[in-house]
Amino acid sequence: MNIFDAVILGIVEGLTEFLPVSSTGHMILAAKLMGLQQTDTLKCFEVVIQLGSILAVVAMFYKRLLVDFKLWCKLVVGFIPTAAIGFLLYKSIKSLFAPQTVAYALIGWGIIFIAVELFRKARPRENELEHLDQISYVQAFIIGLSQCFAMVPGTSRSGATIIAGLLCGLSRNLAARFSFLLAIPTMFAATFYDTYKNLDTFAQNSDNITTFLIGGAVAFVVALAAIKLFLSFVSKFDFIPFGIYRILIGVVFFIFVF
Repeated sequence: MNIFDAVILGIVEGLTEFLPVSSTGHMILAAKLMGLQQTDTLKCFEVVIQLGSILAVVAMFYKRLLVDFKLWCKLVVGFIPTAAIGFLLYKSIKSLFAPQTVAYALIGWGIIFIAVELFRKARPRENELEHLDQISYVQAFIIGLSQCFAMVPGTSRSGATIIAGLLCGLSRNLAARFSFLLAIPTMFAATFYDTYKNLDTFAQNSDNITTFLIGGAVAFVVALAAIKLFLSFVSKFDFIPFGIYRILIGVVFFIFVF
């Protein structure tokens, strides 16, 4: 892997981590198109750029995070289901990382996104929640529980949590914001646990530290821009375009990855 590869993959990670399109699927597809093998070095690099992406959320919401203790409590409640299941089923989850799984999940959840939006339009809800303070602990737990679906690669953590948020009565913008915030404990925990489990591999890749850091920095900057643009988008439009996009990318997966 060279610096050019790191920049391209950093851009892909930053763009897709917080969009409901599956960053895992896009990273696999990008690596395939770039001729990169799924080596231990690439896996370590992906951990680093994922950390860069989550730091973008911290930078985006740090003022609120510094003063809102109740928000932290809700994030912890939302994190508990994923933490428990992720810890208990770590090896089983890792065994799911196969192109076929990603392709089916991309298409399946694309259909779900379209169905949820059509359902919402057929039965519009009044008084959708618009503010973080309005989210209850029960809603936080349900949204957090939905993250467990995202343990299947290709699902999209943000996609699963946004759908759960919509079904819990949150507005699109609030569902997206809470999804991003819930990523902080979830992705930090996943990143550090992956790092702990692969310390020897990271040590063997010490020569690649500069490349890793460049990729992480690119992912941070791109993710920050993607979050802002996405929140602006969902304030005006629905998620049906993302559902259609997921289905198309799933088809592309079947063509180019298998």
